[in-house]
Amino acid sequence: MSRRLRLGLTVGDPAGIGPEIVLRALASPERPDADWTVYGPTACLEDRSARLGLPRPAALGCNLVDVVGGPFALGQVSAEAGRAAAEAVLAAAREALAGRLDGLVTAPLHKGALRAAGHPWPGHTELLAAAAGVEDVAMMFVGGGLRVALLTIHRPLRTVPDAITADDVGRVTRLVHRELPRFGAPRPRIAVCGLNPHAGEGGLFGREDGEVIAPAVATLVAEGLDVSGPLPADTAFVRAVRGEFDAVVAAYHDQGLVPVKLLAFGRAVNVTLGLPFVRTSVDHGTAFDIAGAGTADAGSLVEAMKLAAALAGGHER
Repeated sequence: MSRRLRLGLTVGDPAGIGPEIVLRALASPERPDADWTVYGPTACLEDRSARLGLPRPAALGCNLVDVVGGPFALGQVSAEAGRAAAEAVLAAAREALAGRLDGLVTAPLHKGALRAAGHPWPGHTELLAAAAGVEDVAMMFVGGGLRVALLTIHRPLRTVPDAITADDVGRVTRLVHRELPRFGAPRPRIAVCGLNPHAGEGGLFGREDGEVIAPAVATLVAEGLDVSGPLPADTAFVRAVRGEFDAVVAAYHDQGLVPVKLLAFGRAVNVTLGLPFVRTSVDHGTAFDIAGAGTADAGSLVEAMKLAAALAGGHER
């Protein structure tokens, strides 16, 4: 890409650590070279800057789009904060969809605040898919030598078995296969985790692996994809870290995120696959308990900014 990259950065829930990690990341010497536009309550950024002695937003060489002003109580779930956070993301998404941004980086939302504001989305992935009018999306985490996509995302654990379908196994795995060349894997090798211990142990520990996941994997292999599974999750990630696989498709949220965060917490990056624009985010939440304390680490946000710049610029990461 010959012209300068244009990237958006949203502050997340203004009552959490989002505003301060945005300020720290923009001031970091590792900040990617691009034209950055920050979306969120400018007054909140100014307040956090003064409170913590961080650089003022206007001094950081970025554009500011004030979405919703007003004070927000630190560490408190509120409809006002949820509304501001969602509107910042939606405003940035509209710019990306219009071609005025090459990519989007997001600080964390709070699901309770989104719900209090009357929004139906449980997180960024669902919000951005709705904004873009697409359904074929997936959440993938990159870090610690792993790339892990999730088959199911934000749902109670007791509902996961019924939510896993052969169609979704195929859909998510095909999407990962299609996107992996951008991440430096031109001939993707993908592992699909089983749902149950030992991938069901031939039906002794559950029938979903043999009756749902295995036939879906067989279909993918018949299509010419290099896919293995269902594999026992307690060894699939070890094999991936050792280089046997380029990505792992995990059956549910914690199955996939525990190994990534164990290996790379604070440096891993969340990527939404399937959107018509680049979107990356942090590997952590709003951390209401330390908001305003000055101890929040911006490392994951910096990594998300670097990956967004690499992907938007057509460089492999």
